[in-house]
Amino acid sequence: MITPIRANYDAKGIEKDIQEYWKSKHAYEKTREARKGGKKFYFVDGPPYTTGAIHLGTAMNKTVKDIMIRYWSMNGYNIRDQPGFDMHGLPIEVKVEKNIGVHSKKDIEELGIDKFVNTCKEFALGLHADMTEQFKQLGVWMDWDNPYQTIKLDYIESAWWTLQRAYEKGLLKDSSRVVTWCPRCETALAEAEIEYWDETDPSIMVRFPIKGDTASLLIWTTTPWTLAANMAVAVHPDFDYARVKMSGAKGEEELIILESQADYIMQKGGYEKFEVLKRMKGQELEGIEYEPVFQLDVPKADWNYKVVTATYVEQDNTGLVHTAPGHGPDDYETGKRYGIAPFCPVAENGRYTDEFPLMVGKKVKTVHDDVIKYLDENGKLFNSSKIKHRYGHCWRCKSPIIYRNTRQWFVEVPKVKDEMLAEIDRAKWVPDWAGSTREKNWVEGARDWCISRQRYWGIPMPVWECECGEKKVVGQYEELKAGEGYTDGMDTHRPWIDGVTFKCPKCGKTMHRVPDVLDVWFDSGVAAWASLGYPHHKEEFDKWWPGDFIVEAHDQTRGWFYSQLGAGVISFDRAPYDEVMMHGWVLDPKGQKMSKSLGNVIEPLELIDQVGADSVRYYMIKSNAPWEDTAFQKDGPRNARKVLNTYWNVVNFASTYMILDKFDPEKFTIESISPYLRDEDRWMISRTEKIVKTVTQYLETRELHIVARELENYILEDLSRWYVCLVRDRSWSEGADAEADKNATYFTLYYAIMKTALVLAPIAPHIAEEVYQHMGGKKLSIHMEDWPVCDEKLIDEDIEHSMSLVRNIVDIIAAERAKMGSKLRWPLLQVFVRGNDADVNKAVKLFDDVLADQGNIKKVQYLGKDEIPSVEKDIEPVEFDEGTIFIDFNVTPEIEAEGYARELIRRIQQMRKDMKLKVEQFIDVDVASEERLVGLFETWKEHISSEVRAEKLVFTSEPKGTEVKEWDVTGKMITIGITPKE
Repeated sequence: MITPIRANYDAKGIEKDIQEYWKSKHAYEKTREARKGGKKFYFVDGPPYTTGAIHLGTAMNKTVKDIMIRYWSMNGYNIRDQPGFDMHGLPIEVKVEKNIGVHSKKDIEELGIDKFVNTCKEFALGLHADMTEQFKQLGVWMDWDNPYQTIKLDYIESAWWTLQRAYEKGLLKDSSRVVTWCPRCETALAEAEIEYWDETDPSIMVRFPIKGDTASLLIWTTTPWTLAANMAVAVHPDFDYARVKMSGAKGEEELIILESQADYIMQKGGYEKFEVLKRMKGQELEGIEYEPVFQLDVPKADWNYKVVTATYVEQDNTGLVHTAPGHGPDDYETGKRYGIAPFCPVAENGRYTDEFPLMVGKKVKTVHDDVIKYLDENGKLFNSSKIKHRYGHCWRCKSPIIYRNTRQWFVEVPKVKDEMLAEIDRAKWVPDWAGSTREKNWVEGARDWCISRQRYWGIPMPVWECECGEKKVVGQYEELKAGEGYTDGMDTHRPWIDGVTFKCPKCGKTMHRVPDVLDVWFDSGVAAWASLGYPHHKEEFDKWWPGDFIVEAHDQTRGWFYSQLGAGVISFDRAPYDEVMMHGWVLDPKGQKMSKSLGNVIEPLELIDQVGADSVRYYMIKSNAPWEDTAFQKDGPRNARKVLNTYWNVVNFASTYMILDKFDPEKFTIESISPYLRDEDRWMISRTEKIVKTVTQYLETRELHIVARELENYILEDLSRWYVCLVRDRSWSEGADAEADKNATYFTLYYAIMKTALVLAPIAPHIAEEVYQHMGGKKLSIHMEDWPVCDEKLIDEDIEHSMSLVRNIVDIIAAERAKMGSKLRWPLLQVFVRGNDADVNKAVKLFDDVLADQGNIKKVQYLGKDEIPSVEKDIEPVEFDEGTIFIDFNVTPEIEAEGYARELIRRIQQMRKDMKLKVEQFIDVDVASEERLVGLFETWKEHISSEVRAEKLVFTSEPKGTEVKEWDVTGKMITIGITPKE
């Protein structure tokens, strides 16, 4: 049964009511229950961090997911759509530190690790609840009552099991290496946890005097603070170097430099000329010994303070690279080749230790000026300037990172790199280059994965060590129970798990847990099986695994896509996903990353409150291809709302007349109504089937932007601006002869509205549900309906082509009217159409009534190929691609009378609308105007009365009514009085 809908599209009210309806009727749960017999589909949700309200990026992410899940559900799939939340790690810790006013690990340990961890847990759980409600506001359907949380015991156990697998395969190693380090958070970071932006740093050239020689090696660096840890100077073995004498007013000196840079270096040093004294290859410099800048107590080695060779040296600046094996990954590897021990006089907090007495206790990133001053005073500084370059920062606290030698735990990813690359090839990527280029390039350059973090709130490293070197990796909770200090039901987080010990099977002493926690990317990397409770709940794993589909932003090629790929290959010898879709970032209107510090953040919840979730969802997928970044325009959702508002108006128009005429769609089928359909109805049905086909096609290819754009064009141009305009008069017609035609009209409108609701449902679920419920939908929810299958038999390409030609002709006539100042409501006397081929004349003959109606033309005639219209006055031809149009703009008295009658009808209808009268309500109308106009109106009195539902239409000098208003119509004053009838 069709029931009345709101007169206006009140998105906020509709969405509130629909969400309450879904909740009260358990629509989500019952929809999933109804699909249980379908083909299983495992969607794995990439977990957002529970650190605050959702932002436009997470809104975009969940919108794409929700669209695809709803689409697959309507296609009959039994979908596992468990949402996930990343609840560990620095993202949470840094927020909590700020909330409780602690600033360092020292502060945390003084507070108590137990108190800090419990506060992190409470914070994460609270934000999880908030974010869940916000996603619901966005209209996202997932299994919100059963999310996976990375803090749960079953989840932690899966991560432990995965690490144990790595250990068993010989892929888990501990060693001292140079890693990226956040001095503020005092922990190692992975490359995926570093954000880069431009920063200004010193750019200095420093003299390293050669022992037993008057010349110096000239090195260049942007990190003066690392000079205290210098152990060697690297040159490229194949580059051309030279011993050069620099001279000028300031004196002279001899330097070893890259020969091609001599002129540049001369200018930097303030010299006027240089002389090449000797040329040599880099290889010939190997072994030259120099005096260190700082005389420190460093580990002894034969190659300390000597020239070494390295192929990563580039042909810029001086061509000699200061090498500190304790503070650079490349430097570390070079030192390893030459047996140079890494020297690292920097503590976890980024301050110098007493190994560098000159600056002990100072933060390394603050001593640049002090170091430069020291170099200058001691004759070592050759040149000092500034350089703007990209520099890494901690992804959570935003502090500049440093490189630091420290003991860490690594998964040796390069050993499984070939398997990972093969899995990239096996999986489907959308777009294809996300896998074949981006992910592949990242994996090709994969290094060992540093999985240990020196923090508190995370999955504890399940590794126990004995002082004799024996190690034990716990893979399941049952294994933990064998430990000393274990208690039933204990929290497996720090600090409680730190009290669990094991007896060493080798020497009998006590094994203690490594105090680190796991990299948070390891947490999410095991999601595809941890969310299934594997290995504890193997039946769920056997039922669902592997994942069918994942989708995240493009930065996850080095994040979640990568961590899952590595963890999956280690655990199961395959990637845990079959299809990966990548989407872009949501940026500010200028294409910049949104940031509270820049004041350019657009809040999705505010937009939802203003224009509704459906409009926000629609705009986000329409703007660009999903894998492209979107410069989010603030008026974008409002423009999207216009599309939905137009659809709403179509439904309102159609349902109003259907209810008035007691139209029951159940009484008709496409076969039974077919004899009564006009050609324009067949065209509308064809276009409707075409949009079903198009939407389905582009959902299958994940080109959501095309889906939204095609739907917009269909709703605005085909359904609203064309078909509804064609059938308005048919909806008004009365009498026995009109019933069959009206039913054909209503059936076609109903057909288009309901099919549109179905294909719109994944994108704009609230309005689709509201329309479905008011248009007599049979099921509890539109999302329980099956996805519409395009009926190819109802697509008529010929009729669509003919209508397209006619619409083009109508547009041309409208444009010519505008040029001539001809009012659209005033009919044209006649129009002649001469086509270049048979298609045009066929279209005009087929739709001559449509052309006449939409072009507001009294008579339409078609001409032969060389025929010219026979009229009293010459008519200028209007050429178009398919032929020529001749428009007769002559205004006869009859045309004038009809034009003014239409102007009067329009004003009366506007007053009816302003008075909020019901469509079927009758009125009495009084009209006053100049005598000549009244005479014209009189000739159209019956038509005017019928159009405005006037029981009485009186022409009088003093109009009366409940509402009286004066109008200016083309310079003529008309006063109208309206009295509604009971």
